[in-house]
Amino acid sequence: MDLLSSLSTATSGLNGIEYQLGVLSNNVSNSSTTGYVSETAEVSSAVAGGVGVGIKIGTTQLSVNKALMAALYGQNAQVASLTATNNSLAAVSDIQGSTSADAGSTTTLADELGNVQSALTTLTSTPTNSASQSAVYSAAQSLTTTIQSLSSTYTAQRQDAENSVVSTVSSVNYDLTQIGQLSQQIMSLQASGGSTADVENQRLQVMSSLSSELSVTFSETSTGDMIVRTADGTELPTRPDQIGENDSTVTLPTSTWPLSTSGSTITPSSYYQAGDTNSTISGITLNGTDITAHLTGGTLGANITLRDSTYPTMQAQLDSFSSTLATRFSDAGLSLFTDGTGAVPATDPTAETPSGIVGLSSVISVDTSAPLTTDGDTSTITAVLSTAFGTASTDVSGSLEAPSSGLGPEGNLSTGYSGTQGLVALATSLTSAQGAVIGDATDDLTSATSVQTTLQTSVANVSGVNVDDQMSTVVALQNAYAANAKVVTAVQTMFTALLDAIQ
Repeated sequence: MDLLSSLSTATSGLNGIEYQLGVLSNNVSNSSTTGYVSETAEVSSAVAGGVGVGIKIGTTQLSVNKALMAALYGQNAQVASLTATNNSLAAVSDIQGSTSADAGSTTTLADELGNVQSALTTLTSTPTNSASQSAVYSAAQSLTTTIQSLSSTYTAQRQDAENSVVSTVSSVNYDLTQIGQLSQQIMSLQASGGSTADVENQRLQVMSSLSSELSVTFSETSTGDMIVRTADGTELPTRPDQIGENDSTVTLPTSTWPLSTSGSTITPSSYYQAGDTNSTISGITLNGTDITAHLTGGTLGANITLRDSTYPTMQAQLDSFSSTLATRFSDAGLSLFTDGTGAVPATDPTAETPSGIVGLSSVISVDTSAPLTTDGDTSTITAVLSTAFGTASTDVSGSLEAPSSGLGPEGNLSTGYSGTQGLVALATSLTSAQGAVIGDATDDLTSATSVQTTLQTSVANVSGVNVDDQMSTVVALQNAYAANAKVVTAVQTMFTALLDAIQ
């Protein structure tokens, strides 16, 4: 090998090492960046005429296992969904109490109802005692206060969910259009033969963010573009050109395109129903088409479910209980519980109070003018204790059966348990049913987080930056750099000696 070839080989080696050091430096500096994927410098031997002539620099590659990454994206959506659900339901758990065998030991509906029953029982022994009568009204008011508190909590948490839906739609839009913008850069670089690794890494980080907001899948085209779809396959455009429109119509990235929705003020009678012009809660649209039902998982999907299913069902359960409480007391001869207007509430399961029972639990009150006894006569109290609190078939069936289906403004909700139970059993069933929803969310979150941690570890083993390994490679490259530099120095010395000899 002549001196020029040696110098060329050593110089290309130095260039290749500088390139590799640059990639390693980028990896180490981003080692703590969420979603960053380790980059690998591609170098190979340059050969001419069967003889090695140095180092050939290739394009930087990402260390990605697409199957593992897709599994992690799916798990991100599940954990984010359960986290949002669990955090929201914690407010209900705090006010609901827990089931207990000892009446009065907690503030559950069953215990509050037990307190009313105990106060009425005491009153039968001292029917003319004003303190005993006051105790009945006080226990009844405590019960209605708990009912109203639960109802207001459902409404408040539904409003929080609605607000989150609106804000998350904006975040989803921004992430989608960021992906579209980065994809344009990747396609341009790929077409010109440039390295796309850094831009792909940026896109992967946005994809990771989007996967926590919504259940999505990603597929890459041969040109480097990214196609995003919901869990059921509905395509979500990242740029206008993906749906046949001019990209100039939208400045990327943006939080207002491609999805649209508007916020609503939630009341117990508020509802969302696709295609229903009377729906009081707005759907989420794509090009004017409502795709709310296609948006599942992640923070967005969880809050849609909380807003449109979880809390409306809880509200329907409580409204049913409130209506049954008032109806059974009234049927026994004591109109103690009213709809806030002083009347025993109507029993239409789909109409808003006072025409029906929708929202009744938010306004149910105690009529303290309702006479408990007359001249010491305890017959009304006895009837309440034996029939309103009764469990015989005649006490819990027919017009006295608690509404259990066809509930809510759209008549599409059900309690999930039988209406032919005594009041205390109904209260316990309600608390247990809602407690099960809360408990399942907590348990599922624990399991899902464990799986996510395992996947994150697996992905990190493939795609993460191992700083120790990177620094070991740096040391090796430094040694190689020094060796190549010595070759360059030696060649320069030999050239100098040759020139001196010629002169």
